[in-house]
Amino acid sequence: MACKTKTWFSLYLIFLVACYMQHCVSSSQVPCLFIFGDSYSDSGNNNYIQTTAKANYKPYGIDFPTGPTGRATNGRTRADIIGELLGFENFIPPFENTIGSDILKGVNYASSSSGILYETGKKTAGTNIALGLQLQNHKITVSKIVAKLGGLPQARDHLAKCLYYVYIGTNDYSLNYFQPEYYSTSKIYNPEQYAQVLISELSAHLQDLHKDGARKLILVGLGKIGCTPLAITNAGNLGSCVETQNDAAFIFSYKLRSLVNLFNSLRLYSKSIFINTTALAIHNSPGFLVKSASCCPMKSNGFCYPDSVPCTNRNEYIYYDGIHSTEAVNNLFALASYDSTYYPNMTYPMDIKQLAELIIGNAS
Repeated sequence: MACKTKTWFSLYLIFLVACYMQHCVSSSQVPCLFIFGDSYSDSGNNNYIQTTAKANYKPYGIDFPTGPTGRATNGRTRADIIGELLGFENFIPPFENTIGSDILKGVNYASSSSGILYETGKKTAGTNIALGLQLQNHKITVSKIVAKLGGLPQARDHLAKCLYYVYIGTNDYSLNYFQPEYYSTSKIYNPEQYAQVLISELSAHLQDLHKDGARKLILVGLGKIGCTPLAITNAGNLGSCVETQNDAAFIFSYKLRSLVNLFNSLRLYSKSIFINTTALAIHNSPGFLVKSASCCPMKSNGFCYPDSVPCTNRNEYIYYDGIHSTEAVNNLFALASYDSTYYPNMTYPMDIKQLAELIIGNAS
């Protein structure tokens, strides 16, 4: 009976998300959405580069309308679902595949294995598009928008109304700090110092983004990176989370929230919000029966084996592979980030829906 209750709880939450999107969103609430990040948001950018961090093969995309696309999950990413909640009819296209796309509605720059630091992920996974390079790609997009709209003032007015979703930093730990055999960062910095290095670098990038017209920023904190199947397996923890990794990620997220406060105090004509990824306490949720195992057979890097057969009860799993969450989990995070009515600790100082509705007084 307990298992049936948990299963139905999970299905109920997924049904709630589906109903919300169907009945509460009728048209796009903002003109565009720009997405920056790593494999949690990548929708195909890594398909075109030399890297082992790719998800453009089965069993990825088993629940996605068009099958495998490069999304590291069975269906939609959190960024995809947030876009739907905002009323976008189509998924925001990856930068590497914007030919024929309406870039006025946004672009996805996210790249699997990438980080805030340029070197993150490259020694173990190969090439990626680090955050600084993602911002360079955004400058290319901005120049095209200027041309499309007939001038810089028109472009800035358009961009000031858009949302900028930034979810990055996980790989700076899992593919840098906690890989001392490849990187020296853990020998140079303690967790507090390293988090400050990341926040300082991120702050510089976000200020650059602000110069390019961004006025509404969504900054996402890190999840429990020590609770992924890959982290647990590598540590030999027999199902228990690696708390040293969770603690380090928490320090980063705490500093990121403080950065949001700083930006909001300094910038009168812009607004930043913080998404507390751990607020849902998903690992304690009764709706997910399998909390520390991968739905698909995973390779040593945490990705699924090509053409392997995944679990059939995907709605009961937290993780689809050794790193990335299932669409069921993504649904819950996206909805709670968009409308925090039932999860008031999820967002600060407002949720995505409120940020979308906010009118910025001056785009200059």
